[in-house]
Amino acid sequence: MKKNPIIPFALIAVLGILAMIIFSVIGLNEQDKIASDGEESSEESTIREDPEAIVQSCIGCHGGDLEGATGPSLQNIGSKYNQEEIYEIIVNGIEGTGMPSGVVPNEEAEILSKWLAEKK
Repeated sequence: MKKNPIIPFALIAVLGILAMIIFSVIGLNEQDKIASDGEESSEESTIREDPEAIVQSCIGCHGGDLEGATGPSLQNIGSKYNQEEIYEIIVNGIEGTGMPSGVVPNEEAEILSKWLAEKK
């Protein structure tokens, strides 16, 4: 008697499906663990203290030396606005212009506004 040729294929298919189910369950558990670890570490390391590191968020619009590109020059911004005004612009943006709100967190906006206010 000959063996049925479908049995090996069915066995492989069943084992493959079981392996996918097992790996999916393991992956879901790992996903939760990774997500909870990521939240803790992202809160600790997101605030930058160096204004020259923070200003990297600005160079796309204001140019590498803050000389202006699609956005205006910031090289003498301290002679036009005081620190509080600069802070408000960074946090809230300027409606009707390309300056968006919330480009950097409020803590970094405070550091950056102080640094920019000194540029006169």
